[in-house]
Amino acid sequence: MKQPLAYIHPEAKIASNVTIDPFATIDRNVEIGEGTHIGSNVTIMEGARIGKNCRIFPGAVISAIPQDLKFRGENTLAIIGDNTTIRECATVNRGTASKGKTTVGNNCLIMAYVHVAHDCKVGDNVIIANASQLAGEVEVDNFAIIGGGTLIHQFSHLGSHVMIQGGALINKDIPPFVKAARDPIAYTGINSIGLRRRGFTNEQIREIQEIYRVLYMSQLNVSDALERIEAELPATKERDEIIEFIRNSKRGILRGYV
Repeated sequence: MKQPLAYIHPEAKIASNVTIDPFATIDRNVEIGEGTHIGSNVTIMEGARIGKNCRIFPGAVISAIPQDLKFRGENTLAIIGDNTTIRECATVNRGTASKGKTTVGNNCLIMAYVHVAHDCKVGDNVIIANASQLAGEVEVDNFAIIGGGTLIHQFSHLGSHVMIQGGALINKDIPPFVKAARDPIAYTGINSIGLRRRGFTNEQIREIQEIYRVLYMSQLNVSDALERIEAELPATKERDEIIEFIRNSKRGILRGYV
């Protein structure tokens, strides 16, 4: 149902069963998939691609131009996957020439007042709690959970299945499967409860724990710890994901116990 009190640009491509509440604004070069609900006072600007069965709550702004002085009006996108909920007053900016798009995956929950800046890449099944702020080109992998009020430095990378304490200040990469807490932010163990909820076996969880014992508690530097992990621990999908993440880290990983 397309509300007559909403503004919908005639060039917008909107599936027939999308619900649009009063006073929403939908610009040109926008596509919205089947079953999505657009709330009152939502603003969807040029370059938005919104998937199926999403819920966009009042006051959210999707695909505004980047808050980046290098932006020169290039044709870029903000892509929201299927079954994703974006709560009140959250903002998702579109990309720049750097990557061309900002993406939020499927089955995500982006809570109120969250900001997802230009060229971020948010995976599937991610939860970002209220008032967290992602700077430009941040990458968040699948099943990450970010506590409320978290500030994430540009170019940071958060691995899959991480759990981040609310109010954290993140300026390093967070490797997969870990919990990060304290002030300043530090490794505080693996996200064992979250992993069990997602079907990881006790054996898999023990293997991940052993990897991080070597990495954070062996007194080795990161390079030597990775060599020991490869030499002494069996190859598994999880082991290789951790090693690849750390070796590809551009900002370095978060510190261990103090």
